[in-house]
Amino acid sequence: MMIQEIKDRRSIRRYKPDPVPRSAIEEILQAGILAPSSKNRQPWKFIVVSGREKESMLEAFAKGLLREKERPLLPGSAMHLSGAEYTLQIMRQAPVIIFILNPLGLSFDETLTAEDRIYEICNAQSIGAAIENMTLAAENLGLGSLWICDTYFAYEELRGWLKDEGQLAAALALGYADEAPHARPRKSFEQTVEWRMG
Repeated sequence: MMIQEIKDRRSIRRYKPDPVPRSAIEEILQAGILAPSSKNRQPWKFIVVSGREKESMLEAFAKGLLREKERPLLPGSAMHLSGAEYTLQIMRQAPVIIFILNPLGLSFDETLTAEDRIYEICNAQSIGAAIENMTLAAENLGLGSLWICDTYFAYEELRGWLKDEGQLAAALALGYADEAPHARPRKSFEQTVEWRMG
């Protein structure tokens, strides 16, 4: 039952070098494709990276992190740059990285109307549903995963490397876990749920 995968899923930051079978990657991607999406727009494209291609991508990410120190895209997030450097090390270990792009996404420098903002929010929710499906499918197949947003620190470099005009939404590291982290603390049911009935 999928509820068990929800309870057991962890963000994995240490991976074994064992290769991930293509059939497992395809099953995980299919889980993402089956996610619900606002107005059935299905605002996603997946790019699977491994082997030598992964090494080239990591170089682009590293260049982006160096550039971010000198000419930051995210100056208000400088305190998280060391976390992005750690993420780069995690990505080096993971045998597979899946990039999730939003072909319908608007560029960061566009002026958005209220309707544009709502479309962006709805598309982001749809992509989040796809990624969550993928993490649960990975758990079901005995694989670990890490949902990565630190790619924004190297946004332009990675988009250039990916050679895709779509908005870079996130990345997903994938592989066999080399750790078994405990569940992180969660807010209680009472703290997060309000009932309005009657």
